[in-house]
Parts: sequence; structure tokens; C-alpha cells
Amino acid sequence: MTTFLAAGPPANVTGPINTVMGMVAWVATAAGVMGLLIVGAKMALSIRQGEGQEHMVQLGTVLGACVIAATAGPIVNFIL
Repeated sequence: MTTFLAAGPPANVTGPINTVMGMVAWVATAAGVMGLLIVGAKMALSIRQGEGQEHMVQLGTVLGACVIAATAGPIVNFIL
């Protein structure tokens, strides 16, 4: 009886997965940067108009999404 768990998945399976994960990581990084720029611009405009803390929830949401996107890749690599 042969155990394949110790050897890991074959390279023809992990190669395309790594390629897709790399592309998703770049897209998530670009989306995070764009999200921060958009929220920052909204915050600058609202402060200029005299409004205060209304965009802090949006900033927290974007930063939370960036953390999730940044940690998803290493978790999947650990599992594979």
C-alpha cells in the first residue's frame, strides 16, 4: 500500500494553482490600493467640507479586506 500524502500533490496540479493564486494576489493588491485611494479622496473632500468621521467605517472595511487578501495566499500554500 502506497501513501501519497507524504509526497504532496503532483506538480501538474499545483503549477496552475500557483499561477492563479499569483494573479489573484496581484488583483487583490491593486484593488486594495485603489480602495484606499478612493476612501482617502472621499475623506479629504469631506474634511474640506467640514464633515467629520463618516468614512472611518469604509476605511476599516478596505483595510480588513486587505488583511484577508494578504493572508489568504499563505494559508492556501500551507494547506497545499
